[in-house]
Amino acid sequence: MKRNFKIRIAYISTYLLFLIVSFILGYNPGKEIAFNFISFLVYMLKILPCAFILIGLFEVWVKREVIEKHLGEESGIRGYVWVILLAGTIAGGLLVAFPIAYSLYNKGAKLSIVFTYIGAAAICRVPMTIYEASFMGVKFTMIRLLISLPLVIITSILLGDYLNKRNYKMAEGK
Repeated sequence: MKRNFKIRIAYISTYLLFLIVSFILGYNPGKEIAFNFISFLVYMLKILPCAFILIGLFEVWVKREVIEKHLGEESGIRGYVWVILLAGTIAGGLLVAFPIAYSLYNKGAKLSIVFTYIGAAAICRVPMTIYEASFMGVKFTMIRLLISLPLVIITSILLGDYLNKRNYKMAEGK
């Protein structure tokens, strides 16, 4: 355990040393890496605290029975529709989608529906779709959604069935 900690400290120290030397020597790629890192860090600090508060509220407020009824084994096609609508409303992209997917799975959502949620969160969030439509056109956006959403659902069903046949269980958190 201590060896892994020392290796991580060595990696972080090397990275920080690289950034400092880049600024001293005027190495532009190193400067850009530093600016990108800082902008990503600021973005994370803006999004994640609010997202984790909402995820915590979701954990407490939404009952297991509701998730099992609407997204569980007996939900049918309605479950996929519900989860696509839910995925379309999230902000923060996959940074927020993965903890919600874990929570859905723990509350009894069908595995293929959880996979659909992750895929839909990546491709059909409302703000991203509006932004895309304004640049690429509504026709392009609709074609992309009409092609990609069925593919996500079919892939999720196939992957969910494959993992269920092998008695897959998600690892418990530490």
